[in-house]
Amino acid sequence: MDQPADPKKKKGRLTLVLALATLIAAFGSSFQYGYNVSAVNSPSEFMKQFYNETYYNRTGEYMTPVHVTLLWSLTVSMFPFGGFLGSLLVGPLVNKLGRKGALLFNNIFSIVPAILMGCSKVAKSYELIIVSRLLVGICAGVSSNVVPMYLGELAPKHLRGALGVVPQLFITIGILVAQLLGLRNALANDEALRRLRGWDDVAEDIEEIRQEDQAEKAAGSISVWRLFTLRSLRWQLISIVVLMGGQQLSGVNAIYYYADQIYLSAGVKANDVQYVTAGTGAVNVFMTICTVFVVELWGRRLLLLLGFSTCLSACVVLTVALALQDQLSWMPYISIACVIIYVIGHAIGPSPIPALLITEIFLQSSRAAAFMVGGSVHWLSNFTVGLIFPFIQEGLGPYSFILFAVICLLTTIYIAMVIPETKNRTFVEINQTFAKMNKVSSVHTDKEELADLPPVTERQ
Repeated sequence: MDQPADPKKKKGRLTLVLALATLIAAFGSSFQYGYNVSAVNSPSEFMKQFYNETYYNRTGEYMTPVHVTLLWSLTVSMFPFGGFLGSLLVGPLVNKLGRKGALLFNNIFSIVPAILMGCSKVAKSYELIIVSRLLVGICAGVSSNVVPMYLGELAPKHLRGALGVVPQLFITIGILVAQLLGLRNALANDEALRRLRGWDDVAEDIEEIRQEDQAEKAAGSISVWRLFTLRSLRWQLISIVVLMGGQQLSGVNAIYYYADQIYLSAGVKANDVQYVTAGTGAVNVFMTICTVFVVELWGRRLLLLLGFSTCLSACVVLTVALALQDQLSWMPYISIACVIIYVIGHAIGPSPIPALLITEIFLQSSRAAAFMVGGSVHWLSNFTVGLIFPFIQEGLGPYSFILFAVICLLTTIYIAMVIPETKNRTFVEINQTFAKMNKVSSVHTDKEELADLPPVTERQ
């Protein structure tokens, strides 16, 4: 007679297969996202020079400074715009090809732009660089949504948080590497689950997947339009829009944009700023690694609250420090500390947790549509900040970070009032919590997403 599995051993084990699936998916997709976020920063002056020389070879005249700035802004903004387009492709790709198939197909948007970028100098065409940035943005838009979805469905619930943060970890590693160089479908059969989980008793995991499958069959694949009309998904949808918008509109990209000026004002030599920036990137990586280990201990909600409140405090103090840095000799050092504290706060909550929550608070039938919405909000917010922040900075100066502080405050209040803890809970249990918030029954005759779900069983 078989001996029952040791619960402690069952709960704590990360198998080699699951670890490899996580690392390969994250490295092959998320790393590229992070790398391309930062890859154009350090060589920007050289690339602008290439643009100007190419234009001169064609016309016999050099570009005006405004022309160069406009063309370079177009180059940079093509990445988040491509990310938005990639987010719109998530639903069709996942529903047609599956999670793994979508990631494999997405490699096209990585290989082609690499070839185009490599040929741009020989072809003497800056247009190839701009197109490459658009295509690699599409790659990032797909991967930043599909990878968390894929890993969240592969992982057992007690590891879902930790593995869900791994993509963000590789994004930060990609950013750091770029800074330094600048100086499968979800598996649901017994054999596959035994290999992924590392134990023979997978009845509980199979039951969770079966319950999700029942819900999906009851509702079918939910479109984005249907997602907006379902009352049973109202608060989940609002939460994703708030979290994804708050993630980008909280000023993370503006902080990085402004960091060089802050470092220079603190007396850091112009040639040394790149090293300080790389150091900030290293802090980002280190804190994301810490989040991997504490997300299952502290929970998602606490990390979000802690992260956004830290960013709020940093933005407020940074505003004061920037306003007074010309009057007090030690104030620029406070500004540097605020940048580092902000990066720490964003790394432990706002950056890694929202994508993880999309996987947890939506069932399979609506998950692809939810990632399309969340991804679209993410990239449009990213694009908006990148486009208008220079003008905000010019108009408000150091007080521009007050806007980001207000957004951090509003997001923190929303999280405290609405977002439930999802740590160590099944997808179905989480959705039944939201069913109460949405004031809907767990059984619907019109086959909404929570139709035919079994009743919640109390935990002992």
